[in-house]
Amino acid sequence: MKRVRCPKCDEFITFDETKYKEEQSLVFVCPRCGKQFGIKIGKSKLRNTQKEEILDENVDENGYGSIVVIENVFHYKQIIPLKLGDNTIGRYMKGSKTTAPIETNDPSIDINHCVINVSKDKNGCLKYILRDGPSNTGTFVDNEILGDRERRIIYNGTLFTIGATSIILKTPKNQD
Repeated sequence: MKRVRCPKCDEFITFDETKYKEEQSLVFVCPRCGKQFGIKIGKSKLRNTQKEEILDENVDENGYGSIVVIENVFHYKQIIPLKLGDNTIGRYMKGSKTTAPIETNDPSIDINHCVINVSKDKNGCLKYILRDGPSNTGTFVDNEILGDRERRIIYNGTLFTIGATSIILKTPKNQD
């Protein structure tokens, strides 16, 4: 099964690509906004979507770690790299200022749900601090909700939950 995204509202439309030949043109009508758009079956010149990428939790491209979004009924497994400074985590929406967007249909995740700040301590080691957005449904660490202004230091393997989605922090190998 393949997914295409509506160019107007970003709604995903799933279809069975095995029923069509390469170079065949398809026309879709978005069920959410009614936008009509077409695609051509074949090799994409764009980079793979996250679902098609090989997901290796142990690969750290930028050296600051990543978050692993665990697959559930709302979305597939995703690995999102972190950067130095504030990483705003939330539901993907076209045009939002979320810097670590999760592609999901989970209605309990806000567009700007929580933030992981990545910084270096006086010894040059990476430090990860999690805080709520503030969000409508809260951010949970070890089944405890973070308070409005509370900040929590998190470490490699820390499991936290936003909405109905669980996320694991993965730090670089030399930071364990």
